[in-house]
Amino acid sequence: MKIRLLTHTLLLTFCLFISNGTSAATSHLLAPQLVIENTSHALQEKLKDPDFAKNKTEIRHFVDEKIFPHVDTVRMSALVLGKHWRKATKAQKIKFIAAFKDLLINTYSATFSEQFQNWSIEYLPLNISANAKSVTVKTIVHQPGKADAKIDYSMILRKGKWLIYDLKVEGISLIISNRDTFNQMMKNNGSLDAVIAKLEEKNSL
Repeated sequence: MKIRLLTHTLLLTFCLFISNGTSAATSHLLAPQLVIENTSHALQEKLKDPDFAKNKTEIRHFVDEKIFPHVDTVRMSALVLGKHWRKATKAQKIKFIAAFKDLLINTYSATFSEQFQNWSIEYLPLNISANAKSVTVKTIVHQPGKADAKIDYSMILRKGKWLIYDLKVEGISLIISNRDTFNQMMKNNGSLDAVIAKLEEKNSL
């Protein structure tokens, strides 16, 4: 099942929340930027516990409770499925969202075994109107010995909360670039129900 690129790139990028500092004081950051900064801080605090990265159950619980409330998994699921989302029944949508979210949580949790140290996030100036419902938070991620990475977070205001629904890494949209993966899965498996079953099977491993 060719979903490795989608999940690995997405969740590797989320790991860039683990920063040792930012170029701007927290008090100078705007609401959408604070979503990223606060998540980074919460993750830094957990990583101070040397046993945290070894406890898979605790990791999944933390990711589910602290990270994914800031991700619009509904909108992300719709964008990933594209035309197939519009044809899906309500029950299929609910099942796909749940399976897709579990896949992301499982993959993200697995990345805690990797080392992400000495990152810093630079937040570029953000111009946003008082009544804006969507925004792109532009960042530059610095790491000693590696090239800087430009990462943009597409965010939407939903029920008073800013949520991430897409990422652009060096200008390449994660959702758009990986939509073909799910289109191919639909062709290979014949139906959305079969694709969902594949995701659920992978999540159970």
